[in-house]
Amino acid sequence: MAEEKDRLNIRLHVYDTDIPVKVDREDEYFYREAAKLISSTVNKYAEVFKTKKSEKEILYMAMIDIALHYEKEKGNNDTSEYDNILSSLTKEIERVL
Repeated sequence: MAEEKDRLNIRLHVYDTDIPVKVDREDEYFYREAAKLISSTVNKYAEVFKTKKSEKEILYMAMIDIALHYEKEKGNNDTSEYDNILSSLTKEIERVL
């Protein structure tokens, strides 16, 4: 765990709310970018559905949108198949040698 001196108290503006957060200094940028992503995604859905859906539904739509992108990206970065092939090839090479 990071030492206390490497932590910052920051305020993130997320959509229409300011949220105090204590973060590791090296993660501050990522927290701020995440807050911007959430705000812009909620704003995108609010523009379209503000009069048609509840605020709760709009927030859920934004969460699903962000989670979908995350899951797709996680799938693109899944190297387990390649790791298995490399492991199999390594075993085969070691066996032959």
